[in-house]
Amino acid sequence: MSSRVKLAFIGVDNPHGAGWRDLLVNVEDQIQLSALVPHFDGGITSLEERYSELPRYDSVSELLQSEQFDAAIVAVSNRHSANIIEELAAAGKHILAEKPVAGRTEDAERIKQAVDDAGVAFQTGYMWRYDDCANRLKRMIDEGRFGKLISLESVYATSDVNRRGPAHYLFDVEESYAGFFSWLHCHHIDLLQYISGQTVTAVTSRVGNFSATEVDVEDGGTAILDLESGAIATLIGGYWIPRWAGEVHWTIRGSQRWVHWDPSRPNTAGSLEIHGPQPQWYAMEETYDAPVDSTPGYGGLPGVALLKDWLAMMRGEVEQCRNTTSSMLSTVKIVDTILQASQEGRRIQLGPAG
Repeated sequence: MSSRVKLAFIGVDNPHGAGWRDLLVNVEDQIQLSALVPHFDGGITSLEERYSELPRYDSVSELLQSEQFDAAIVAVSNRHSANIIEELAAAGKHILAEKPVAGRTEDAERIKQAVDDAGVAFQTGYMWRYDDCANRLKRMIDEGRFGKLISLESVYATSDVNRRGPAHYLFDVEESYAGFFSWLHCHHIDLLQYISGQTVTAVTSRVGNFSATEVDVEDGGTAILDLESGAIATLIGGYWIPRWAGEVHWTIRGSQRWVHWDPSRPNTAGSLEIHGPQPQWYAMEETYDAPVDSTPGYGGLPGVALLKDWLAMMRGEVEQCRNTTSSMLSTVKIVDTILQASQEGRRIQLGPAG
Protein backbone atom coordinates (compact mmCIF):
# COMPACT_ATOMS: atom_id res chain seq x y z
CA MET A 1 0.00 0.00 0.00
CA SER A 2 2.09 2.88 -1.32
CA SER A 3 -0.41 5.77 -1.49
CA ARG A 4 -2.19 7.34 1.43
CA VAL A 5 -5.09 5.43 2.95
CA LYS A 6 -8.41 7.12 2.14
CA LEU A 7 -10.37 7.28 5.38
CA ALA A 8 -14.05 7.88 6.10
CA PHE A 9 -15.08 9.16 9.54
CA ILE A 10 -18.46 7.93 10.80
CA GLY A 11 -19.67 9.79 13.88
CA VAL A 12 -18.24 13.29 13.58
CA ASP A 13 -19.72 14.56 16.86
CA ASN A 14 -18.67 11.61 19.01
CA PRO A 15 -17.25 12.98 22.30
CA HIS A 16 -13.80 11.95 21.07
CA GLY A 17 -14.35 12.89 17.43
CA ALA A 18 -12.27 16.07 17.48
CA GLY A 19 -9.50 14.27 19.37
CA TRP A 20 -9.35 11.54 16.74
CA ARG A 21 -9.18 14.11 13.94
CA ASP A 22 -6.37 15.97 15.73
CA LEU A 23 -4.54 12.65 16.09
CA LEU A 24 -4.79 11.94 12.36
CA VAL A 25 -2.65 15.02 11.66
CA ASN A 26 0.33 13.08 13.09
CA VAL A 27 0.06 10.53 10.26
CA GLU A 28 -1.32 12.70 7.46
CA ASP A 29 1.50 11.52 5.22
CA GLN A 30 -0.12 8.05 5.42
CA ILE A 31 -3.84 8.76 5.96
CA GLN A 32 -6.14 11.14 4.09
CA LEU A 33 -9.50 11.95 5.66
CA SER A 34 -11.80 11.92 2.63
CA ALA A 35 -15.47 11.63 3.68
CA LEU A 36 -17.77 12.09 6.68
CA VAL A 37 -20.98 10.61 8.03
CA PRO A 38 -22.53 12.66 10.88
CA HIS A 39 -24.24 10.48 13.48
CA PHE A 40 -25.24 12.48 16.55
CA ASP A 41 -27.73 15.29 17.09
CA GLY A 42 -24.94 17.86 16.88
CA GLY A 43 -24.18 16.71 13.35
CA ILE A 44 -21.21 18.82 12.29
CA THR A 45 -21.19 21.44 15.04
CA SER A 46 -17.66 20.47 16.16
CA LEU A 47 -16.26 20.01 12.66
CA GLU A 48 -13.05 21.92 11.97
CA GLU A 49 -13.00 24.28 9.02
CA ARG A 50 -10.20 22.32 7.35
CA TYR A 51 -12.68 19.47 6.85
CA SER A 52 -15.78 21.54 6.10
CA GLU A 53 -15.71 20.86 2.35
CA LEU A 54 -15.31 17.09 2.59
CA PRO A 55 -18.19 15.03 1.15
CA ARG A 56 -20.84 14.27 3.79
CA TYR A 57 -23.37 11.46 3.70
CA ASP A 58 -26.47 10.64 5.72
CA SER A 59 -25.77 6.91 5.97
CA VAL A 60 -23.05 4.33 5.55
CA SER A 61 -24.98 2.83 2.64
CA GLU A 62 -24.91 6.17 0.83
CA LEU A 63 -21.20 6.54 1.64
CA LEU A 64 -20.41 3.11 0.19
CA GLN A 65 -22.40 3.82 -2.96
CA SER A 66 -20.78 7.20 -3.58
CA GLU A 67 -17.17 7.11 -2.36
CA GLN A 68 -14.03 5.10 -3.02
CA PHE A 69 -12.22 4.71 0.31
CA ASP A 70 -10.06 2.13 2.08
CA ALA A 71 -10.91 2.36 5.76
CA ALA A 72 -13.24 3.92 8.31
CA ILE A 73 -13.22 5.20 11.85
CA VAL A 74 -16.51 4.14 13.45
CA ALA A 75 -17.45 6.31 16.44
CA VAL A 76 -21.17 5.75 16.89
CA SER A 77 -23.50 4.89 19.78
CA ASN A 78 -23.63 1.25 20.88
CA ARG A 79 -27.07 0.69 19.39
CA HIS A 80 -25.77 1.24 15.85
CA SER A 81 -22.23 -0.16 15.97
CA ALA A 82 -22.92 -3.77 14.95
CA ASN A 83 -24.99 -2.89 11.89
CA ILE A 84 -22.50 -0.28 10.67
CA ILE A 85 -19.42 -2.45 11.20
CA GLU A 86 -21.07 -5.41 9.51
CA GLU A 87 -21.89 -3.25 6.50
CA LEU A 88 -18.34 -1.88 6.26
CA ALA A 89 -16.70 -5.27 6.76
CA ALA A 90 -18.86 -6.83 4.05
CA ALA A 91 -17.63 -4.09 1.69
CA GLY A 92 -13.99 -4.94 2.54
CA LYS A 93 -13.24 -1.74 4.46
CA HIS A 94 -10.62 -1.71 7.22
CA ILE A 95 -12.13 -0.66 10.54
CA LEU A 96 -11.00 1.35 13.56
CA ALA A 97 -13.87 1.23 16.07
CA GLU A 98 -14.03 3.63 18.99
CA LYS A 99 -14.34 1.82 22.32
CA PRO A 100 -16.30 0.07 23.67
CA VAL A 101 -17.07 -1.05 20.07
CA ALA A 102 -20.28 -2.76 21.26
CA GLY A 103 -22.60 -2.33 24.23
CA ARG A 104 -23.60 -5.96 24.68
CA THR A 105 -22.14 -9.40 24.03
CA GLU A 106 -24.50 -10.39 21.23
CA ASP A 107 -23.44 -7.32 19.19
CA ALA A 108 -19.74 -7.91 19.93
CA GLU A 109 -20.12 -11.47 18.66
CA ARG A 110 -21.73 -10.20 15.44
CA ILE A 111 -18.89 -7.71 14.94
CA LYS A 112 -16.21 -10.32 15.57
CA GLN A 113 -17.83 -12.72 13.09
CA ALA A 114 -18.21 -10.07 10.38
CA VAL A 115 -14.67 -8.72 10.71
CA ASP A 116 -13.04 -12.15 10.95
CA ASP A 117 -14.97 -13.40 7.92
CA ALA A 118 -14.01 -10.32 5.88
CA GLY A 119 -10.33 -10.47 6.86
CA VAL A 120 -10.03 -6.68 7.10
CA ALA A 121 -7.60 -4.85 9.39
CA PHE A 122 -9.36 -4.22 12.72
CA GLN A 123 -8.34 -1.86 15.51
CA THR A 124 -10.15 -0.43 18.52
CA GLY A 125 -9.82 2.74 20.59
CA TYR A 126 -8.19 1.03 23.58
CA MET A 127 -5.07 3.20 23.57
CA TRP A 128 -3.73 2.19 26.98
CA ARG A 129 -2.30 -0.96 25.38
CA TYR A 130 0.26 1.36 23.78
CA ASP A 131 1.11 3.32 26.95
CA ASP A 132 4.70 3.28 28.22
CA CYS A 133 3.89 2.62 31.89
CA ALA A 134 1.23 0.03 31.04
CA ASN A 135 3.74 -1.91 28.96
CA ARG A 136 6.39 -1.69 31.67
CA LEU A 137 3.88 -3.24 34.11
CA LYS A 138 3.09 -5.94 31.57
CA ARG A 139 6.79 -6.77 31.20
CA MET A 140 7.21 -6.92 34.98
CA ILE A 141 4.44 -9.52 35.18
CA ASP A 142 5.58 -11.44 32.08
CA GLU A 143 9.12 -11.68 33.48
CA GLY A 144 7.94 -12.77 36.93
CA ARG A 145 9.26 -9.70 38.72
CA PHE A 146 6.15 -9.49 40.91
CA GLY A 147 6.63 -13.07 42.06
CA LYS A 148 3.21 -14.62 42.64
CA LEU A 149 0.60 -12.14 41.48
CA ILE A 150 -1.82 -11.37 44.32
CA SER A 151 -4.03 -8.39 43.46
CA LEU A 152 -4.64 -5.62 40.96
CA GLU A 153 -6.69 -2.60 41.98
CA SER A 154 -7.91 0.25 39.80
CA VAL A 155 -9.76 3.45 40.61
CA TYR A 156 -11.39 5.49 37.86
CA ALA A 157 -13.64 8.37 38.94
CA THR A 158 -14.60 11.15 36.57
CA SER A 159 -17.00 14.03 35.96
CA ASP A 160 -20.57 13.42 37.09
CA VAL A 161 -23.66 13.00 34.93
CA ASN A 162 -24.52 16.70 35.20
CA ARG A 163 -21.38 17.76 33.29
CA ARG A 164 -22.96 16.43 30.07
CA GLY A 165 -26.55 16.38 31.31
CA PRO A 166 -28.72 13.33 32.03
CA ALA A 167 -30.29 13.53 28.54
CA HIS A 168 -26.91 12.82 26.86
CA TYR A 169 -26.84 9.66 24.75
CA LEU A 170 -24.20 8.10 27.05
CA PHE A 171 -26.87 7.85 29.75
CA ASP A 172 -29.66 6.71 27.40
CA VAL A 173 -30.20 2.99 27.92
CA GLU A 174 -31.70 2.61 24.43
CA GLU A 175 -28.60 4.10 22.78
CA SER A 176 -25.83 2.86 25.04
CA TYR A 177 -27.32 -0.22 26.80
CA ALA A 178 -24.98 0.37 29.76
CA GLY A 179 -23.27 3.27 31.53
CA PHE A 180 -19.94 3.90 33.23
CA PHE A 181 -18.55 0.39 32.92
CA SER A 182 -19.28 0.30 29.19
CA TRP A 183 -18.07 3.80 28.27
CA LEU A 184 -15.09 4.33 30.63
CA HIS A 185 -14.21 1.45 32.93
CA CYS A 186 -14.01 -0.70 29.80
CA HIS A 187 -10.51 0.82 29.43
CA HIS A 188 -9.38 -0.73 32.71
CA ILE A 189 -11.17 -4.03 32.07
CA ASP A 190 -9.37 -4.33 28.74
CA LEU A 191 -6.05 -3.21 30.23
CA LEU A 192 -6.32 -5.62 33.16
CA GLN A 193 -6.38 -8.55 30.75
CA TYR A 194 -3.57 -7.09 28.64
CA ILE A 195 -1.22 -6.26 31.54
CA SER A 196 -1.83 -9.47 33.47
CA GLY A 197 -1.90 -11.72 30.40
CA GLN A 198 -4.73 -13.60 32.06
CA THR A 199 -8.40 -14.26 31.46
CA VAL A 200 -11.14 -13.33 33.92
CA THR A 201 -12.81 -16.46 35.31
CA ALA A 202 -15.49 -15.05 37.64
CA VAL A 203 -17.23 -11.77 38.50
CA THR A 204 -18.85 -10.31 41.62
CA SER A 205 -20.16 -6.74 41.57
CA ARG A 206 -22.39 -3.99 42.82
CA VAL A 207 -23.26 -1.26 40.35
CA GLY A 208 -26.06 1.29 40.10
CA ASN A 209 -26.88 4.96 40.66
CA PHE A 210 -24.87 6.31 43.59
CA SER A 211 -24.70 10.03 42.79
CA ALA A 212 -27.45 12.64 43.21
CA THR A 213 -28.65 12.51 39.58
CA GLU A 214 -30.46 9.35 38.50
CA VAL A 215 -30.14 7.95 34.99
CA ASP A 216 -31.28 4.67 33.41
CA VAL A 217 -27.75 3.25 33.23
CA GLU A 218 -25.28 2.66 36.06
CA ASP A 219 -23.25 5.73 37.07
CA GLY A 220 -20.58 3.53 38.64
CA GLY A 221 -19.86 0.83 41.17
CA THR A 222 -17.41 -1.86 42.18
CA ALA A 223 -16.45 -5.19 40.62
CA ILE A 224 -14.25 -8.02 41.88
CA LEU A 225 -12.78 -10.13 39.10
CA ASP A 226 -11.11 -13.52 39.61
CA LEU A 227 -8.11 -14.14 37.34
CA GLU A 228 -7.11 -17.56 36.07
CA SER A 229 -3.99 -17.64 38.29
CA GLY A 230 -6.07 -17.11 41.43
CA ALA A 231 -5.19 -13.41 41.73
CA ILE A 232 -8.03 -10.95 42.26
CA ALA A 233 -8.71 -7.61 40.56
CA THR A 234 -10.85 -4.89 42.11
CA LEU A 235 -12.35 -2.08 40.03
CA ILE A 236 -14.06 0.94 41.56
CA GLY A 237 -15.24 4.09 39.85
CA GLY A 238 -18.02 6.16 38.44
CA TYR A 239 -19.33 9.47 37.18
CA TRP A 240 -18.85 10.91 40.66
CA ILE A 241 -16.80 14.14 40.50
CA PRO A 242 -18.82 17.41 40.50
CA ARG A 243 -16.68 19.17 37.86
CA TRP A 244 -14.66 18.37 34.74
CA ALA A 245 -11.96 16.27 36.41
CA GLY A 246 -10.68 12.75 36.79
CA GLU A 247 -9.00 10.50 39.32
CA VAL A 248 -7.17 7.44 37.98
CA HIS A 249 -4.66 5.16 39.68
CA TRP A 250 -3.66 1.51 39.92
CA THR A 251 -1.93 -0.69 42.49
CA ILE A 252 -0.51 -4.11 41.61
CA ARG A 253 0.72 -6.41 44.39
CA GLY A 254 2.74 -9.59 44.20
CA SER A 255 4.72 -11.74 46.59
CA GLN A 256 7.99 -9.99 45.56
CA ARG A 257 7.03 -6.39 44.75
CA TRP A 258 4.19 -3.88 44.62
CA VAL A 259 3.73 -0.91 42.28
CA HIS A 260 1.55 2.21 42.36
CA TRP A 261 0.76 3.64 38.93
CA ASP A 262 -0.38 7.25 38.59
CA PRO A 263 -1.15 7.86 34.88
CA SER A 264 -1.87 11.56 35.51
CA ARG A 265 1.07 12.69 37.64
CA PRO A 266 1.97 16.28 36.72
CA ASN A 267 5.01 16.83 34.47
CA THR A 268 5.04 13.17 33.37
CA ALA A 269 3.19 10.88 30.98
CA GLY A 270 2.58 8.59 33.95
CA SER A 271 4.59 7.53 36.98
CA LEU A 272 5.39 4.15 38.58
CA GLU A 273 6.33 3.93 42.27
CA ILE A 274 8.05 0.55 42.52
CA HIS A 275 8.65 -1.20 45.85
CA GLY A 276 10.57 -4.45 45.90
CA PRO A 277 12.29 -6.91 48.23
CA GLN A 278 15.07 -6.28 50.73
CA PRO A 279 17.43 -9.23 50.23
CA GLN A 280 20.31 -7.58 52.10
CA TRP A 281 20.48 -4.11 53.69
CA TYR A 282 18.98 -2.17 50.80
CA ALA A 283 15.32 -2.39 49.85
CA MET A 284 14.37 -2.02 46.19
CA GLU A 285 12.73 1.42 45.84
CA GLU A 286 12.38 3.23 42.54
CA THR A 287 10.24 5.81 40.77
CA TYR A 288 9.93 5.73 37.00
CA ASP A 289 8.46 8.82 35.31
CA ALA A 290 7.48 8.48 31.66
CA PRO A 291 8.63 11.49 29.62
CA VAL A 292 6.09 14.27 29.07
CA ASP A 293 4.06 13.67 25.92
CA SER A 294 3.07 16.80 23.98
CA THR A 295 1.82 14.92 20.90
CA PRO A 296 -1.47 16.52 19.73
CA GLY A 297 -4.67 14.51 19.50
CA TYR A 298 -6.57 11.82 21.36
CA GLY A 299 -4.16 9.66 23.36
CA GLY A 300 -0.98 11.43 22.24
CA LEU A 301 1.90 9.06 21.46
CA PRO A 302 -0.07 5.92 22.37
CA GLY A 303 -2.76 7.10 19.94
CA VAL A 304 -0.20 7.52 17.17
CA ALA A 305 1.19 4.05 17.92
CA LEU A 306 -2.34 2.66 17.71
CA LEU A 307 -2.86 4.24 14.27
CA LYS A 308 0.51 2.97 13.03
CA ASP A 309 -0.29 -0.54 14.24
CA TRP A 310 -3.54 -0.42 12.24
CA LEU A 311 -1.69 0.79 9.15
CA ALA A 312 0.86 -1.99 9.56
CA MET A 313 -1.94 -4.57 9.59
CA MET A 314 -3.42 -3.02 6.43
CA ARG A 315 -0.02 -3.39 4.73
CA GLY A 316 0.32 -6.99 5.87
CA GLU A 317 3.33 -6.22 8.08
CA VAL A 318 1.62 -7.64 11.19
CA GLU A 319 -0.99 -10.37 11.42
CA GLN A 320 -3.15 -8.45 13.89
CA CYS A 321 -3.20 -5.26 15.94
CA ARG A 322 -2.51 -5.21 19.66
CA ASN A 323 -6.29 -4.87 20.00
CA THR A 324 -8.18 -7.73 18.33
CA THR A 325 -11.74 -8.85 17.76
CA SER A 326 -11.19 -11.44 20.50
CA SER A 327 -9.93 -8.91 23.07
CA MET A 328 -12.85 -6.60 22.20
CA LEU A 329 -15.38 -9.40 22.69
CA SER A 330 -13.80 -10.45 25.99
CA THR A 331 -14.09 -6.92 27.41
CA VAL A 332 -17.72 -6.49 26.33
CA LYS A 333 -18.55 -9.88 27.83
CA ILE A 334 -16.99 -8.89 31.17
CA VAL A 335 -18.94 -5.60 31.23
CA ASP A 336 -22.16 -7.54 30.57
CA THR A 337 -21.31 -9.97 33.36
CA ILE A 338 -20.56 -7.16 35.82
CA LEU A 339 -24.05 -5.74 35.21
CA GLN A 340 -25.65 -9.18 35.45
CA ALA A 341 -23.80 -10.15 38.65
CA SER A 342 -24.96 -6.96 40.34
CA GLN A 343 -28.55 -7.36 39.19
CA GLU A 344 -28.71 -10.99 40.34
CA GLY A 345 -26.67 -10.50 43.51
CA ARG A 346 -24.35 -13.42 42.87
CA ARG A 347 -20.90 -14.46 41.71
CA ILE A 348 -20.89 -15.51 38.04
CA GLN A 349 -18.39 -17.85 36.42
CA LEU A 350 -17.21 -16.84 32.94
CA GLY A 351 -16.80 -19.18 30.01
CA PRO A 352 -14.43 -18.72 27.05
CA ALA A 353 -14.59 -15.35 25.26
CA GLY A 354 -14.86 -17.03 21.87
